[in-house]
Amino acid sequence: MISPSSERKRQAPPPSGPPAWDGPPPPSYAPVQRSAMDRVRELPGRVSIRWRLTLTYSALFFVAAAVLLFSIYAIVGRAIDDAWLPLDLSGMNAIDAAIIENRWRLAQQQAVQTARDALLSSSFLALLGVGLLAVILGYFVADRAMRPVAQMNATARKLSESNLAHQRIDLQGPNDELKELADTFDAMLTRLNVAFDTQRRFVANASHELRTPLTINRTVLEIALSDPEASQDLQALGRTLLEVNARNERLIEGLLLLARSERDLAVRKPLDVEDVARTAVEQVMPFAVEHGVSVVTDLVSAPTVGDPVLLERSVSNLLENAVKYNIPENGKVWIQTGMADGALVVQVANTGQHVPAYEVNSLFEPFRRLHADRVESAKGAGLGLSIVRAVVQAHGGNVTAVPRDGGGLVVTIRLPRR
Repeated sequence: MISPSSERKRQAPPPSGPPAWDGPPPPSYAPVQRSAMDRVRELPGRVSIRWRLTLTYSALFFVAAAVLLFSIYAIVGRAIDDAWLPLDLSGMNAIDAAIIENRWRLAQQQAVQTARDALLSSSFLALLGVGLLAVILGYFVADRAMRPVAQMNATARKLSESNLAHQRIDLQGPNDELKELADTFDAMLTRLNVAFDTQRRFVANASHELRTPLTINRTVLEIALSDPEASQDLQALGRTLLEVNARNERLIEGLLLLARSERDLAVRKPLDVEDVARTAVEQVMPFAVEHGVSVVTDLVSAPTVGDPVLLERSVSNLLENAVKYNIPENGKVWIQTGMADGALVVQVANTGQHVPAYEVNSLFEPFRRLHADRVESAKGAGLGLSIVRAVVQAHGGNVTAVPRDGGGLVVTIRLPRR
């Protein structure tokens, strides 16, 4: 039954919290003692390339400034020596001339040393300022050099299968190594887009081609079962074949929906997630009642723009999975919608068996189920969560799942605001 929001407040799902350790505690080991030399060797791996370029540019600039200053230091002394005029000691006796010349040389050496000392003390202060300036200039030069790389990184983060057809780096500038790298990346994106588009067309065409014979098979089987003269064995075989045919039809429908979800949205209209979720709950209610699962709702208005059919299907898939993989008796499913942190949120939680944290992400892969791959389970085709992820990504959102305390999953869809 559908319970009002007041009932949900009395019996809300426990908080999901961080995933717990799913096994015995890990063995404890004594910390590894590392020497100072080992820490020094690890420094290059911890410093980003931006700061490595900054330090390289700064070191080169600093070394060039230091060489220039010490060259000036040597040149000043030589210049004073060369400019020091010799004395004219003609007409003086040898003793007086030697005394005067010795004092003259001492004065020359003292002048050179005084000039060099003054230049050296000033040079160290200037070198310190040059070093600080070198770091600042080196950072800006490194930032300028890394700007195309940052642009490539930003483009790569925005890429998904839905915008792969029109999103490119398109780096402008001279034909250097970075421009060549960006052009190579753009060419790779084009090839990926062609491959994805070919794959989606193949799945869609193959699914369409398979629907016709399945429909014919179902019609023939229904006609055969309607014959009152059919034997019991024939009717049992016909019912079994009808179930297999129905399962194959659901698989084909899921493949078609998955191929459609992975394309760009053809329909974009204003909608309210509350209405989408309420319609999905109404569709799933007979299935929930059949399995003895109660659904608790807390639906709040959250307007957005998108394809209402695809969004309704994704919410229905979450609810159907929450009902299928529930506990045998007194199972519960909670669904709530609203706004959180500037995004539209749809959250579905259920009671059920414990889900290991390392298994959660793999559940969004096609034909993947918990503890069973592909056809071992008769509960479905294994495309439900894959369709949910494809639909949400086509709308520019994301979907996450975490194990629920006490068993089950908490799946959260976040969509951008209108």
